[in-house]
Amino acid sequence: MAECEKCGLTIGLGCACNLPTAAPRRPYENYYQWTRFGPDALLISSRNMAHVPGACSHIAEDDVLNPESGWGWIPDPDPALWDRISADHPVPATEGNTSRAAVVRCADCLNNL
Repeated sequence: MAECEKCGLTIGLGCACNLPTAAPRRPYENYYQWTRFGPDALLISSRNMAHVPGACSHIAEDDVLNPESGWGWIPDPDPALWDRISADHPVPATEGNTSRAAVVRCADCLNNL
């Protein structure tokens, strides 16, 4: 059995140095540029529509952070929360404008997740 020169582990029995890197879970993560919100945050617009930062091109971080725009957000939601958003299961914002509650998901975000 050969030892890896990089990590010192046995090749094929612990060494993963030459394995290809996994593709990102979400295609947009390759060029993710938001700084205030992580890629798992949920953003809630004034229309009570949920968005995921970077998953759609029609919103920008500056728009969300502008207090006059009225966005709410959940910085670290339960991973399954996105799938539960509906009129029957409104999801309230925990930060920003906490009067917002998502009842519908952005179709563009949905297509990129």
